[in-house]
Amino acid sequence: MTAHTDTQGSVTTVYKVSGMSCGHCEGAVSGELGELPGVTSVKAVASTGEVTVVSDAPLEEAAVRAAVDEAGFELAGRV
Repeated sequence: MTAHTDTQGSVTTVYKVSGMSCGHCEGAVSGELGELPGVTSVKAVASTGEVTVVSDAPLEEAAVRAAVDEAGFELAGRV
């Protein structure tokens, strides 16, 4: 699991998402995850399938999975 608490008290977690292939995909995933309560930033990279999420507290994996599903992709897990 890649999740750590930053010095400012935020949590950074890297997830692996299957199916992203372009900037539009990155935007869709980032938009859905960015709506989760406590999320302060999201960076999706289609070429690696990695999505870095910074939040005020650890996120429930079920909520992350639901947001990724809503964007039309599949959460493969944490990196």
